[in-house]
Amino acid sequence: MTVTSTPTPTPTPTPSPLLDPERTDLLAALAGARSALLNTVSGLSDEQAGQQPTVSELCLGGLIKHVASIEEGWLRFVVEGPAAMPHDLPDGVTWEDLATGTAREYPRWAIDHQNDFRMLPGETLAGIVARYEDVAVRSAETIASVPDLSATHPLPEAPWHEPGAVRSVRGVLMHVIAETAQHAGHADILREALDGRKSS
Repeated sequence: MTVTSTPTPTPTPTPSPLLDPERTDLLAALAGARSALLNTVSGLSDEQAGQQPTVSELCLGGLIKHVASIEEGWLRFVVEGPAAMPHDLPDGVTWEDLATGTAREYPRWAIDHQNDFRMLPGETLAGIVARYEDVAVRSAETIASVPDLSATHPLPEAPWHEPGAVRSVRGVLMHVIAETAQHAGHADILREALDGRKSS
């Protein structure tokens, strides 16, 4: 990987003052969690962002890729419903095969999910951050355009979802905020293990 220093990330967009108070508050909470996550990679090189400084396989660049993909997928769900998050399995492969690592073939979505946690050859921290910022802009546009935060879609069929469960736009935003905040905490640990810096 190229070792280049990454500038301090640009702050994520703040909600439009024309939004209703609930949307403004939810988007502000998401922007705050994003900012906390992006702060953990300030000043790092591509090589540092790809390092795995703890016993886990997590790296800072991979965490940002993962959170960007999660946010992008859930905001597509807001517009398109469960079709935006397909979890089809190859013929003859079961969920147990996936869980135990014995599947003879892995679906594309599972491979992409795994790759989201690592920096692949040719990827740069600047490119990963730029993509996350693009996702943030599209998310704000989507939430501004949705008529009703209480509108729901059925969740896609998967073992981690209750059969017949639904999620509202509001529920999606709350989930994405929680996911982003959780991974910002993971990122703090990784950054401290990497070079001793604590997030401010």
